[in-house]
Amino acid sequence: MDHRSAREFADHWAKAWNARDLDALMTHLADDVTFRSPVAVQVLGGDGVIRGKAALRAYWAEGLRRIPDLRFEVLGVYVGLHALVINYRNQKGGLVNEVLVFDGPLVVEGYGTYLGDDPNPAGAR
Repeated sequence: MDHRSAREFADHWAKAWNARDLDALMTHLADDVTFRSPVAVQVLGGDGVIRGKAALRAYWAEGLRRIPDLRFEVLGVYVGLHALVINYRNQKGGLVNEVLVFDGPLVVEGYGTYLGDDPNPAGAR
């Protein structure tokens, strides 16, 4: 992935989140995607690992339900080998990094990472 296509991906990603368009977000994911996030622990309990596209869609739908004012502003996009990091500010003003690992054009692994001093990174009340 070059920097131009990475920025295009990040812009599409943020636009889909801000529009609350789960169908658009799902187009980027492999069926067997795995996503890890401390917010998932808050929302779902368990170990914070979501396995599979259907489970991730359900988790994100619940997140959107809980956070009606969700808004992401992309601050930076970082390209690695088969990986992309989207640095963004959420609706609470919190800084977040989404780390995405690709197999071809599809995300196979994702990691939501948050500053350690935010006790409620999801912003859920």
